[in-house]
Amino acid sequence: MFDKDVYVERRNRLRSKVKSGIIILPGNSEAPYNYPSNTYRFRQDSTFLYYFGLNHADMVGVIDIDADTDCLYGNDYSIDDIIWMGNQPTVSELAASVGVGSAYPLRELAALVSNTVASGRKVHFLTPYRADTSALLERLLGISREAVLLYASRELTEAVISMREIKSAEEIEEIEKACEIGYQMHTTAMRMCHEGVSEREIAGAVEGIALSRGAGVSFHTILTQNGQTLHNHNHDGVLEKGRLMLMDAGAENVLNYCSDNTRTVPVGGVFTPLQKDIYSLLVSVFEHGIESIKPGVTYMSVHLSACRRMAEGLKELGFMKGDVDEAVAAGAHALFMPHGLGHQMGLDVHDMEGLGETFVGYDSQTERSQQFGLASLRMGKTLRKGHVITCEPGIYFIPALLDKWEREHINSSFINYDKVRSMATFGGMRVEDDILVTETGRRVLGGRRIPYTVEQIEDYMGR
Repeated sequence: MFDKDVYVERRNRLRSKVKSGIIILPGNSEAPYNYPSNTYRFRQDSTFLYYFGLNHADMVGVIDIDADTDCLYGNDYSIDDIIWMGNQPTVSELAASVGVGSAYPLRELAALVSNTVASGRKVHFLTPYRADTSALLERLLGISREAVLLYASRELTEAVISMREIKSAEEIEEIEKACEIGYQMHTTAMRMCHEGVSEREIAGAVEGIALSRGAGVSFHTILTQNGQTLHNHNHDGVLEKGRLMLMDAGAENVLNYCSDNTRTVPVGGVFTPLQKDIYSLLVSVFEHGIESIKPGVTYMSVHLSACRRMAEGLKELGFMKGDVDEAVAAGAHALFMPHGLGHQMGLDVHDMEGLGETFVGYDSQTERSQQFGLASLRMGKTLRKGHVITCEPGIYFIPALLDKWEREHINSSFINYDKVRSMATFGGMRVEDDILVTETGRRVLGGRRIPYTVEQIEDYMGR
């Protein structure tokens, strides 16, 4: 945890942003894996962590705006629990450790909510993303699941996002620790990337690093020779010489701050000429995207600028044709990159998206597009000092998408389908780093940069 004063300050600042009533912030509960006592690795709700800092299950934090008080609700462990778990702090002790003056058994929370409603005061809560949290709110408020979603507080949601999206110096330091774990994960994968090695073996090794140095992976590791499948979690392949291995993986440090990096490397350590041409283009798009990041510009404009750079390069390589600006305006480049350039990152690898992806990535000044490809941009709004975002362009040859577009003559004035058809078995590639928006520009996070250029990768893998 951070010092308790950090959490006190955060709760006070949240209190100043919400007009009146009480704020209920439920933590997460344990979730059974295949029977009640065999649970998934516990992961606390990130907003609860941000304001209350406690990595313990079955707790609810309450911030009373009008009374200017904070309370923690939870149950002390029984002797039966302690036999299996060892001595545990009481709820009162946990509350004191984060500057909360009052602690009560969980059963007393219902009376607080009932009295608050009866007095005409507002009960603020966030949209739940887990069924057990939704069920708790249903019981407390006496309303249906549909009503829980309807009455989630927009005021609280916007207040939380406004605080969590701008990272403090302490938070940036924690993200950098996660990036260091990510460096070790990715460079280990590069060293293991040889013909005949199973994808599962490498995935297991890098996830072991995340667990041995932090709280585990920040999301399910993507490690595959079939990079054209954007979220490919299947690790059943055996590495073949001449193919590319894409790994999109990140770590959580012990305070649950995340990293997220992607590298695409050649099995055996040397790119083929065709792979080198396309990967070199991707690197130029990647570097252009990073260099375009600065406060005061929208991330949508950065995304579109990177897409124009990609379309220019694909035209030079013969895959696209026609006017580049017109092609990007029509979304023709999305055949090769049907996703956005990046997302926010922090306590969640897709930071705060449990609160609603559009709330997090867009605002009244920047609306989400409905165009294929651009609609998948998770972060579009104006960048500010303290934002942490990913920059992750990719170039993919997705057979089903290629077939659909050619069959339906989609963007045929901008796509050279004869040339593209020859790439149906090529696969896909992506490169990604985590970027802090600074006062005047940007900084790539992490003390050591994972090799990413053709020369850096071939040199590192050839050692």
